Amino acid sequence: MPEYECIKVENEDRVTTVTLNRPDKRNAMNPQLNDEMLDALTRLSADPDTDVLVLTGAGESFSAGMDLREYFRDTEHDPVLSERTKWVMRQWSYNALRFFPRVTIAAVNGWCFGGAFMPLISCDLAIAADEAQFGLSEVNWGILPGGLVTRDIALALGYRDALYYALTGETFDGQRAKQIGLVNDSVPLSELSGAVRGLTGKLRKLNPHTLRSTKETFYHASSMDYEQATDYIAAKAAQLAGRDPERGRRKGMSQFLDTKEYKPGLGAYRRDSLDA
Repeated sequence: MPEYECIKVENEDRVTTVTLNRPDKRNAMNPQLNDEMLDALTRLSADPDTDVLVLTGAGESFSAGMDLREYFRDTEHDPVLSERTKWVMRQWSYNALRFFPRVTIAAVNGWCFGGAFMPLISCDLAIAADEAQFGLSEVNWGILPGGLVTRDIALALGYRDALYYALTGETFDGQRAKQIGLVNDSVPLSELSGAVRGLTGKLRKLNPHTLRSTKETFYHASSMDYEQATDYIAAKAAQLAGRDPERGRRKGMSQFLDTKEYKPGLGAYRRDSLDA
């Protein structure tokens, strides 16, 4: 991986952590950070050493949202630059992150405002620190939640909660984020790293090809009607049989029906048994 200036990329035990690294700016996303994130995610999507990807922030923030000066003011008189800046942001925080071929986890360690809701919601799973502060602050300075934020909060939150926080700009903490379904869990900041490790450990016991097909099916089938979804899910199941080199379905059935060494409802099959 290249040496980036606005992000850090680290890999340990097949878990890649990408850290937004502008702590002096509360990790506000400027054009350079967005370019680096798109490059990093493109490279990591084909990285054989990445089973799970974790997105977090340096210092006291996950991200304060868009860098108002660099993202907005410095591009407002150059329509070509402005459109490119918006395109790169959408590409990494929506397309590249949401359809990343491995499971992604947002570890929300602190401030998460405005445009930061896009990468947060694009991650498959999320754990927040109780001390984290969330807010859709756009209404406070005369704009609406732009990019895909309005669409994303309508997807992730209930009707009343989404409108309440978009219309008031009121902040809320990690526990409230868990209550309204924005994150899966919230723990004290001192326990956040451990909670993320626990979740990545659980995911790493599972067949990565099954995980990839499951998330792809979830994202695409959810917008289809029932007839389309029926055909699509059947096609994805057939694709999984061909893309899985460890033949997980055969292993799982054999361990349940033949050797009786596990129960599917209580855990994963043992991946080191049988020939791949």
